[in-house]
Amino acid sequence: MASQDFAFYYEIQGMAPDVEHGPLQNIGTTTLTELIGDGDGVNGNTDPDRPIDWNAGFTGPFTYLGLTSNGDPIIEDGDSSTRFVLSNDNSLAGTSFTPDFGTSFSYCFAAGTLIATPEGDREVETLGIGDEILTADGRTVAVKWLGRQTLRKFLNAARIQPVRIRAGALGDGLPRRDLTVTGEHGMMIDGLVINASALVNGTTIDWVPLDEIADEVTYYHVETEAHDAILAEGAAAETFIDYLDRRAFDNYREYLDLYGAERIIREMPVPRISAARLVPEAIRRRLSDPARPITSLTG
Repeated sequence: MASQDFAFYYEIQGMAPDVEHGPLQNIGTTTLTELIGDGDGVNGNTDPDRPIDWNAGFTGPFTYLGLTSNGDPIIEDGDSSTRFVLSNDNSLAGTSFTPDFGTSFSYCFAAGTLIATPEGDREVETLGIGDEILTADGRTVAVKWLGRQTLRKFLNAARIQPVRIRAGALGDGLPRRDLTVTGEHGMMIDGLVINASALVNGTTIDWVPLDEIADEVTYYHVETEAHDAILAEGAAAETFIDYLDRRAFDNYREYLDLYGAERIIREMPVPRISAARLVPEAIRRRLSDPARPITSLTG
């Protein structure tokens, strides 16, 4: 089942145009989760007026109603008929919006990934140009660009299917939560860059089934000045390397407006493994027994 985390919620009253957000409520991380019984099975979406799960401590059951003008989900507590907006924006109190009752809520698998920053973890999609993030070796680097690529399942079935690395699958409790990345994305293990697709073992690391993936999925790529290893859900993962032409990204024009032309990023001087048969046996054994300690993530 798909899920998505939020940091805040706002209680609202009425559903006429120009509804107002109530006071900000911060309860830490709160999660919306798709339900098998929402009427159309597990497909990465919840349609309006369908049941949805919310772990905020209210009685429930909950119903998904629609989206705000900002794309935040609106849900209703069936016990009290109270309606809430869930968001990662803490500046909406007192602002108004026009609800959209005709749009399904899509769970973004890559969106929501927590990236380590000097101020704490942040969801990847909230990062902006110039924001500071932490590298696996403890340095602070700035985000140069956040590439955004939207893929549609009926056109890109093979490319859209990501790899899910279960919490703790890499050993030492890492990643701290399930981590979903594209198959070509490199994870840093024992001084090697290993593509996620090469780590698939069919149990703790596996392809996300197509029937769990929304019809449209957006992936985010963090570019820094150099090819770095940053911390995603606590695990060391590579930043953007220009094997993929930036023209493939939705916001390519933004990159050109900022920097004038594409640039070549020098790959970090460590071996890359892109095929499962080349993964060292010691790493294979450790991935089959995540209780074993990780001797080194970055070499």
